[in-house]
Order: sequence, then structure tokens, then C-alpha cells
Amino acid sequence: IVGWDAARETVMSAYAGFDPRMAEIAEPFFTKGWIDAGVKPGKAPGAFAHPTVTDVHPYVMLNYLGKPRDVMTLAHELGHGVHQVLAAEQGEMLSSTPLTLAETASVFGEMLTFRKMLSEAKTDAQRRVMLAGKVEDMINTVVRQIAFYDFECKLHAARREGELTPEDIGALWMSVQGESLGPAFEFMDGYEHFWAYIPHFVHSPFYVYAYAFGDGLVNALYAVYEENPEGFQDKYFDMLKAGGSMHHTALLAPFGLDATDPTFWDKGLSMISGFIDELEAMEA
Repeated sequence: IVGWDAARETVMSAYAGFDPRMAEIAEPFFTKGWIDAGVKPGKAPGAFAHPTVTDVHPYVMLNYLGKPRDVMTLAHELGHGVHQVLAAEQGEMLSSTPLTLAETASVFGEMLTFRKMLSEAKTDAQRRVMLAGKVEDMINTVVRQIAFYDFECKLHAARREGELTPEDIGALWMSVQGESLGPAFEFMDGYEHFWAYIPHFVHSPFYVYAYAFGDGLVNALYAVYEENPEGFQDKYFDMLKAGGSMHHTALLAPFGLDATDPTFWDKGLSMISGFIDELEAMEA
């Protein structure tokens, strides 16, 4: 179990290790009561950061249970908070980011914290568990969400040709799931209906694409930071301050990145494969 004070210290030191300004922006969330982390009867599950108006601070809501993943959830939501504070200068109309960029600061803050926790792991067993959990999360965010996106594309294309029965939809779902998960999985009876439990398909069509886009973008950014950290922080803060006022092509240009180039996504995916290689080397 990781106590709240230890979690706070881990996240804040990870943020400060990247840039002291990041920790300074995050500090009031703890000292001024802008975080509600306690688990209480009747409190909704999950975690989120929510802005109010641009001349008032945001709030962070989560349910902290002391698991290592909860520490990274804290880092993630605090990243949203920092992003919202920095973007507030754009005003009410432009401070909010598009979904594809909304996870930039949160996933980056989470990665900073994960790297710190991994470096401080005391045993190979701890390191293995942390790596396995991170790989699982990254695959879930990228591979699974792209599979969901493929399912939506196939579903809408098929619907243009005529009415679809539940069996038709189930067959499309199973084809995509089988392709994305591979032969290692055995699907139980009834899994063909599991598309129905994902509300995004109905309420926010193609929303799932933003998860994969955002995660790949941050992984590519982090790879650039590792390769050439000199001057990275100033460009990073400028990107967060822009909020929703600029297209991603303009935001990424100072880093020498272009999301229309397939090698950009290779850079992001290589971070996932690097973690998998490290994990497999520990098993050897």
C-alpha cells in the first residue's frame, strides 16, 4: 500500500524532476484542497479533472486506495489540472482542447511518474509487475481502442448497405476482436454481444480514436524528450498554454514532429515495444 503522503511526494518529485514550474502549478491542488481523493459512501467511481471557468482553478476528483496504479491515476489527473491552468489564458472559447490533444499533459505526467517509480523499484519482481501493468495499459489504450474504431467503421459501412441484425453486428465485432487479440484468446459464449456495453459507440461515435491518437502522440513526445531534452520543457509548456487555439500540426512542429508522417507513430509504438522487450528480457 502506498500512503497518500508518499503518493504526493512521488508525483511532485517526478513533476519537479521534469521542470520545477510543473510542480509549482501542481502544488496548490494539494495545499488548497483542490483534490478530492478520499473514498466515501455514495461517491462515484473513476477519476477526472474538471475546469470551472478560466479565471478560477480546476478540481481533481479521484478515489485513492493506495495501489501503485492509483499513484499514476493521481499523476494523470493532476496533469489534466496543470494543462487546464496553463490553457486558461486562452479564455473561455479556446482554452478547451480537442479530444485528440486532451490527454497530452495527463499521459505525459503519468509517464514521468511511472519512470520514477520504476527507477525506485527495489526488486526485479516489483519492476516486472510494474512493467507488465504499464504494457497492459498501453496496449489497452492503443490496440484495443483502434480495434473499437475499426469495428465502428465496419459497422457504419455495413449499415449503409441495409438493415443489420444483432447477429450481423456480433459477427463484425468478433472479426475485429479476433484480429486484434490474436489466437491466444478463447472467447466465451455471449462475447459477440459485448459491443453493447461500450456507450461511446452510441453517444460519442468514433470517440475511441482520440485515446489511441493521444497516447501515441505523448509516447512520441516522450521519445523526443529522452533523445534530446535540451529546451524541450519550454516548447512543452508553450504547447499546453495553447489550449485549443492551434491545430496539432502547428503544436508539434517545434518538436520536429509531424503526425501525418507514419514514422511519427512508429516513434510512439516503439516505446511500447521497448517496454515489452524489457519485460521479456527479465523473463529470460
